[in-house]
Amino acid sequence: MEEGAFRNMATVFLLVLPYFLISNPYASLAFTLVTALMAISVFTFYTSVAQDLPFKTRFIEMAAISLGVSALTFTIGYIVKITLGVGV
Repeated sequence: MEEGAFRNMATVFLLVLPYFLISNPYASLAFTLVTALMAISVFTFYTSVAQDLPFKTRFIEMAAISLGVSALTFTIGYIVKITLGVGV
């Protein structure tokens, strides 16, 4: 298996793991967001060192994009849940 593919699979595994271990979905979401921020910091640090780019601005940019997409997705899911009456 290619190193990049293994790294991606490990990241996805770490992101979904809280949902299997914690019964409260909001606590799982919090752990997932913290894990995502840690993964973003590791990958951003690697890229910043390899390409001689500023870490702080890159991290803030990537974290804002990721958390923004997460918030938008959560909001859409919540609206669908209320509108259609779907519960998981």
